[in-house]
Amino acid sequence: MRWKLSAGVLMALAFLIPAAPASAQTGPPGLNEACQTVERKPYKDIRELVTIDLDTATDTEVRILANQILATATAESLPVLPGAVQERLDGTADELRAFLKAGVQSAWTADLRVSVYRTLTDGGANVQAAAQKALDTGTIDAYLAYLNDGLYAARALDCATPPTVAPSDTSSAPATPTSSAGQGTSGGEGGGGLPLTGANTRVVAGIGGVLLLLGGIGYLFGRRRRSRFVA
Repeated sequence: MRWKLSAGVLMALAFLIPAAPASAQTGPPGLNEACQTVERKPYKDIRELVTIDLDTATDTEVRILANQILATATAESLPVLPGAVQERLDGTADELRAFLKAGVQSAWTADLRVSVYRTLTDGGANVQAAAQKALDTGTIDAYLAYLNDGLYAARALDCATPPTVAPSDTSSAPATPTSSAGQGTSGGEGGGGLPLTGANTRVVAGIGGVLLLLGGIGYLFGRRRRSRFVA
């Protein structure tokens, strides 16, 4: 019972020991996706937690280390590592030791890569470029440098750049109708109308010709009637 109590105290200390350095490493406030000032979310270098020789460490020391890693991964909301560590903690001591020696770094690297990808959502041009550079490098150090510093520097540049306003489209605006009243009114006010040309002139000339013809015919009939009356 006394040994179990001592082991429980050690487990509690395992959770408290990494908490102090994590809070001390919190950097200055940064900007979130909405360009609002928030506290930075630091990502701890889990490799710094491994201060024991996994080949010669006792089973208790190995379990303490596993719980330290689990606490850090859970605080950072990593998607893969917390479940993987908990699964080994529920297994045998040999399985846990083997996982800490070979499997932790692989799962952790995948988690950091996913975390970088998450920042691309609603990210500006500078965030997109910085994230892609970290992904192309593909190392733990590149991921940590981006998540802890590069992301906030790139986001500050994006937030400082004013948004581009697209010019309004006036091509679909209805055209203002032009009134023809007053432009073609003959004898109109303020300067008169346009002269009659083309088809209108031909119509007037035709009517005039018909009137002259009718007048000539009437004149001839009139003379013939007068000549008959005189005879």
